[in-house]
Amino acid sequence: MLICGNAPHVGHVGQACAVHVHSPADDVRDPRTQAGPNPQHLLATLLGEYLESSEADLPSAAVVAMLAEFGVSESSARAALSRLTKRGLIAVRGAGRPPVYHLTPQAIARHRSRMDHFLSFGARPPKWTGDWVTVSFSLPQSGQAARHAVRKALGALGFARLYDSVWIRPGSESGPVKQAMHDILDGVDGGRWSVMHTRFDEEAGPHGPAAAYDLAGLASGYEDFIAQYSSLRVAVRDGEVDATRALVARTSVMDSWRKFPDVDPDLPEHLLPATWPRQAARELLLEIHSALGSLAEARLIEIATPHWPDAASWITHFRASEESLSVRVHRDR
Repeated sequence: MLICGNAPHVGHVGQACAVHVHSPADDVRDPRTQAGPNPQHLLATLLGEYLESSEADLPSAAVVAMLAEFGVSESSARAALSRLTKRGLIAVRGAGRPPVYHLTPQAIARHRSRMDHFLSFGARPPKWTGDWVTVSFSLPQSGQAARHAVRKALGALGFARLYDSVWIRPGSESGPVKQAMHDILDGVDGGRWSVMHTRFDEEAGPHGPAAAYDLAGLASGYEDFIAQYSSLRVAVRDGEVDATRALVARTSVMDSWRKFPDVDPDLPEHLLPATWPRQAARELLLEIHSALGSLAEARLIEIATPHWPDAASWITHFRASEESLSVRVHRDR
């Protein structure tokens, strides 16, 4: 779900935008995506890709060594640890010094759910009924704070602004948005709002719902992804990627891909441009991700072991199954 200031379009991944993921009740939260290097985001990707047990004791020095492989300084690595702890993705075990961290069970479940989401996204076209949830609201001039809060909440719930105060999202689930509107606007003098289930007479026309989305910007994001990693795919096919390069490359390609499932509204095919690059980008991701898994795991163990002697007992990797869900790849220890 994408919020880019007060921009009327969503889906443009080429600008500095914040991806907000609706958090489950246990309040385990992914770090927000931001422009430029993000050690928190990178560390969350590493933990989700290569660890699966809350029993593993992860020394802080091992985390520093892992992130150093990606050019992250020690101070930035320790700051990322601290911030992911505050977000509930990891927790400190005991009171020893230096600190030892572990994944929480909630975070592991969250990681697996998110990994499945990343790997399965785009595997098959959405089941389409033609239904849209539409939200319309009206506020007095004095209601600027409430207007900002409404726009922020709607963006976080996957709505796009069709017109100034008319927001839409595909599907028929309206419970969360009704609750959000109640929470924000109940008690606001002069505020009015409606949640409706609608269909468009000319859904695929120039005035239809696709106009709410920056599909050109999203397509450009996919094309940039393909351009960035096409040479890597050639190197993988030619057997030119060793373990050292594999860890950085595999993590980088997933870290780059993981924004798309949150910003792509997954519109039905008849609302998309004739040449839509998502499938080509997805196939590139899966080929690189699957081919480099064992090499990347081996490199991560090599890096971590001097600081974490039990690293080989805990570090693993996941790949996409035939159902496009993540499965652990077992290997002999």
